Amino acid sequence: MARRDLRSLWIALATAGLLASATASYADTTLDAMNSLAPAPAAQQVTGNRAIIIPSAPEVTAKSFILMDADSGVVIASNNPDLRLPPASLTKLMTLYVVFGALKNGQVHLTDQVPISEKAWRTGGSKMFVKVGDTVPFNDLLQGVIVASGNDSAIALAEYVAGSEDAFVSLMNQEAKSLGLKNSHFSDCNGLPAPDHYSSAHDFAILANHIIHDYPQYYPMFSEKDFVYNNIKQPNRNRLLWRYQYADGLKTGHTDAAGYCLVASAKQNGMRLISVVMGEPTEPARVNDSIALFTYGYRFYKTYQLYGANQAMTQARVWQGQDANVSIGLTKPLFVTVPIGQYNKLSAAANIQQPIFAPIAQGQVLGQVDVTLDGKPLLIQPLVALSADPKGNLWRRLADKVSLSLHNMLKKKETANTKVTSSNNA
Repeated sequence: MARRDLRSLWIALATAGLLASATASYADTTLDAMNSLAPAPAAQQVTGNRAIIIPSAPEVTAKSFILMDADSGVVIASNNPDLRLPPASLTKLMTLYVVFGALKNGQVHLTDQVPISEKAWRTGGSKMFVKVGDTVPFNDLLQGVIVASGNDSAIALAEYVAGSEDAFVSLMNQEAKSLGLKNSHFSDCNGLPAPDHYSSAHDFAILANHIIHDYPQYYPMFSEKDFVYNNIKQPNRNRLLWRYQYADGLKTGHTDAAGYCLVASAKQNGMRLISVVMGEPTEPARVNDSIALFTYGYRFYKTYQLYGANQAMTQARVWQGQDANVSIGLTKPLFVTVPIGQYNKLSAAANIQQPIFAPIAQGQVLGQVDVTLDGKPLLIQPLVALSADPKGNLWRRLADKVSLSLHNMLKKKETANTKVTSSNNA
């Protein structure tokens, strides 16, 4: 075949490839799946002929508070959520998160017998009432921390997991950093006052969410209303378990410096909310304000799952790959929380990076989905390749190289023509 004919063949092939990929995303791509979302039930959109009015969040007496949906991560209401405050026994949530991780990794076991040191036994504040020199089942110590808020049991667990409380506190701060807790630093495992010991309502909402989702096998322990050890029965300090039927966790805290604090979670009709109040003036106030926040959230907001994990949401053009396109989607379900009656104001767009060249690894980030509510940004989640796309053979790579060059040339020409047309119309 003559060189001229071969060149013509290449151009024909490249043009054919270009036409086949004419719909490839080089800009924002609207997701058809979003456009086909079922409308919210009419009863949720209007009351009679009137739109539902969403009031302001309840006024609470806490120095800092936050109300967050556990699935979407959307903050429904807050005040000073990032204010650094002494956390008191809310600290034990981070202690428990580290302990749960050690259990998951097989470093410790619920059936282990834990020796009680003199330091653990002498620790002041709330107690499980363990005795120095005794050995206590690991699971009992967990319940002692969760239900009785035992400072002695917290230190016993810390020493058993990491060798010393200081080493354990180092793990706590490392975990805080890995979870993105930007306003937290821990100096002990139980929350007794210390100069460099602080956290925020927002950080505790994030931490509680991780406990619920990362370690669901242990979460039911937070709803236990009492715990008996050494013939001493202690009630759970979280009075919300008695006062609010949907509550099922998590943890209280109190010192003179911290005031009364509560990290709580509730689940109603499949929707889970997390509430954090810090610096309340009284114990009843932290309970009443938490109930008010939950009532507000469930009355005026609704959470929807828009997409599932590993679900193909759209296709992206891949150049020089074994396959011309790769399916992209999410690594975890995408939830949104919106005021009731505003579901039909949701929209989403896929922002795909271009051009995309092989090789593509499964799980590689290729863009993001931007969700808006009534035109205002609501949330962003990364879009990833749902499968790998290795480099194609030599023929494929050469054909794509020519096709991409022609595409860029045509794109430049279209841009130039648009500018000329605009000038002529001026």
